[in-house]
Amino acid sequence: MTYTHLSTNEVVLIEVYMQNELPVSRIAKQLNRARQTIHNVVSYLREGHNALDYMQRYQANKQRCGRRPTVLSETDRIYIIEKVGDGWTPDVIAGRQEHPLPCSRRTLYRMFERRVLDRSALPMKGKRKPNGHQERRGKQAFRRTLSERERDYPIFSQEFGHLEGDTIVGRHHKSAIITLVERLSKVIITLQPEGRTAGDIETTLHQWCSRFPKHLFKSITFDCGKEFSNNWRSISNKHDISIYFADPGTPSQRGLNEHSNGLLRRNGLPKQMDFQQVGPSYISAVASKRNHIPRKSLDYHTPLEVFMRYMGTDILSNLI
Repeated sequence: MTYTHLSTNEVVLIEVYMQNELPVSRIAKQLNRARQTIHNVVSYLREGHNALDYMQRYQANKQRCGRRPTVLSETDRIYIIEKVGDGWTPDVIAGRQEHPLPCSRRTLYRMFERRVLDRSALPMKGKRKPNGHQERRGKQAFRRTLSERERDYPIFSQEFGHLEGDTIVGRHHKSAIITLVERLSKVIITLQPEGRTAGDIETTLHQWCSRFPKHLFKSITFDCGKEFSNNWRSISNKHDISIYFADPGTPSQRGLNEHSNGLLRRNGLPKQMDFQQVGPSYISAVASKRNHIPRKSLDYHTPLEVFMRYMGTDILSNLI
């Protein structure tokens, strides 16, 4: 049974019963309250106080109840604002523990919700497309499906070297960036083709795959766009890398890549940008920024820290 505090009417009744010299046990039974609760009120009244005094003391004590609001120091606020500006979420700020904070991640999120801290830089919420949306693109005749990937790589989710790939397009759909994400480390790799045709994409992927030893990466899972479906055989055969395709209209099958594309959009590669007007160094810098931000799913390590466990610095310089 949930306990409820005494109301003003109950305190007045206790005072009346006490003046009529009713015993505590009788008052408790009459009000359906615990004897100790009634005894506390009666003891206070016998000291020369009245019901009004009791309720005033109760209200004063109630003001001191509950959790005290967390107050951040100026140093803490500056640190949080700087990290949010760098793309860190409140979860990562509290979990990484580079700078000890006097609050938990949940409290930190509440501060953003209550606008104690500016939440405009936080990741977006909500769905991009309404329920019931049906994808009508990417229906090529022949492709290697995810069921084949499961058969070829039984421990796919635990192995290093499996990539998810896609393109993000720029202003007026005139330019594109190839994005690749390694699933285990979540490191993001960006490549800038000369154009956005299938031939441009194929040339760029051939050049990139030639920079590292064969079998370093085992597979790439693309969406069903024509820029990949028209040339996947030549890439797979020449570089000995398995290529698979997600089902049409199911971006969740490449969820990590889709999420990473959203991060890149938010951190320097918006849809309004013409990617042909910026150089490869800028594109790489945007990806590098994301690769240096800790992730909760990586135990608050950065993607680059996890990626480096599997390869040397010399190979890394040719990849990212």
